[in-house]
Amino acid sequence: MNSRLTLTIGGALVIAATAIGCGGGSNGTPSSPASPSPTPPPPTSSPASATVVITIVGMNGANSYAPNPTTVQIGQTVAWRNADGVAHTATANGGAFDTGSIAPGATSSPITMNAAGSFPYHCTLHGFAMAGTLTVTGDTGGNGGPGY
Repeated sequence: MNSRLTLTIGGALVIAATAIGCGGGSNGTPSSPASPSPTPPPPTSSPASATVVITIVGMNGANSYAPNPTTVQIGQTVAWRNADGVAHTATANGGAFDTGSIAPGATSSPITMNAAGSFPYHCTLHGFAMAGTLTVTGDTGGNGGPGY
């Protein structure tokens, strides 16, 4: 009796699997086997490309960011890549920009520089033990570019 029950259950499972495998369609044409779902690409730590990338190298005062100082033109984008083993930020002393926390190995979102000037910045997570200067140059009027 036990073997009969096993055969009955096994037969039901085979029929169910066959119905599922055929797609259960009623149009009489067999469905093609489902292709495996494509694996999405792994997330990247690099956002959209920036015109200039500054590397965070560690807690080394004025040598914490490279290159330092950095000069860009109005309208260029800047991102910071964290090559250190701990999280850091790049935050303008006057609040003109702030990358937010950048994980080790990650790159910040690009920030468009829309105003000329000299912008000293630091890591908010490590006080002023990390310092850099970003200089933005260019005409702020009449050139059709961003910044006004």
